[in-house]
Amino acid sequence: MPAPLLLDLSHTCHTRARTGIQRVSRALRRELGAAARPVTHDPYARAWRPLAAWEEANLTAPGAAGRRGARWPWSARARGWLAAARRGGRPPTIDLLRPNSGLLVPEVFSPAVAAALPGLLAAADGPAVAVFHDAIALQRPEFSPPGTVARFPSYLLELLWFDGVAAVSEASRDALCAYWEWQGIRDHPPVVAIPLGVEVPAAAPVAAPREGPPEVLCVGSLEGRKNHLALLEAAERLWREGVAFRLRLIGIVQPATGAAAAHRVAELQAAGCPLVHEPGAGDAAVAAAYAACAFTVYPSRVEGFGLPVLESLAHGKPCVCAARGALGETARGGGCLALDDPGPEALAAGLRRLLTDSSALAALAAAARARPIRRWAEHAADLVAWQGGLARRRRDRPPFRLP
Repeated sequence: MPAPLLLDLSHTCHTRARTGIQRVSRALRRELGAAARPVTHDPYARAWRPLAAWEEANLTAPGAAGRRGARWPWSARARGWLAAARRGGRPPTIDLLRPNSGLLVPEVFSPAVAAALPGLLAAADGPAVAVFHDAIALQRPEFSPPGTVARFPSYLLELLWFDGVAAVSEASRDALCAYWEWQGIRDHPPVVAIPLGVEVPAAAPVAAPREGPPEVLCVGSLEGRKNHLALLEAAERLWREGVAFRLRLIGIVQPATGAAAAHRVAELQAAGCPLVHEPGAGDAAVAAAYAACAFTVYPSRVEGFGLPVLESLAHGKPCVCAARGALGETARGGGCLALDDPGPEALAAGLRRLLTDSSALAALAAAARARPIRRWAEHAADLVAWQGGLARRRRDRPPFRLP
């Protein structure tokens, strides 16, 4: 049996959030199984190590509302401090990480993890691959927290340390390559687009019976780029017109850019609008929401991939979404009502059409059920197969830094 692949889950194993990157990381851990050895950087031990039992448990634990950051219990911190003290200033050993067949990093690593990456890269016995999600922090900085915008140029250059970069979409691949070209970087690792997958329901999706008006579902964290303010304005227009439906939002609030949308949700709820917001719904609740809805809407203006669109289609439910970028890549397969510009007017028109035209909704639903849906197992297999064919790059080059 070949040696396992090192899988860096430094952030995901310390949070119960279910945002896109955490879903990707957890899916890879699940699909790779014994073929992967998950590792983490322990900032208290100042070392890389395999996951402890409590960290493995975090990977399958239910999600928690509002808990996007990493959490380290005091007992784990104390064990790390003790381990560092026992070394007495000696560098940490990497013997526990060997043998292995290479390294896979599916997360956007922090500055602290980046500072420790040379040690992990040195421990990799095979090719090292980073998963690249998006360049939104540079493409649309107004939609990202200031700290993320400031950090991102360094992160994009740190990706040059790897033997290959697997982008989650063609749009993300093109954005990364364009940035490196703009920086004048010619000697960079190969970049390929390997689309993500989703969990496909075991049985054919069947809408759960529901009393009252149809429900429109929107899954995704409340943050600026997800464009919830435009969706709420569109919904309010339709409610004023007398169009009967309930809007259900599932997703945590990103405080830096999503506070305005969260405030507007509270205002509309106080006004008696049929609007529900569930920030901490777990996987089972999300699956039930997909089954119960008439269709979904994903108003985001820019994405690296856009998992909720593919998840909606996997449940046989049409999705109203943007027609450009990574979302357009998914929408091209059918089952989506794709909008050139997901502003309030276009969103209202799209929602109105599917809420009032049963034949249009039925046609999109049929298209959603008919299209093949890419699964997580396919994504993991394609990723590992591509990684296995990569050549190793030099490890003795100094880290890239912006001038």
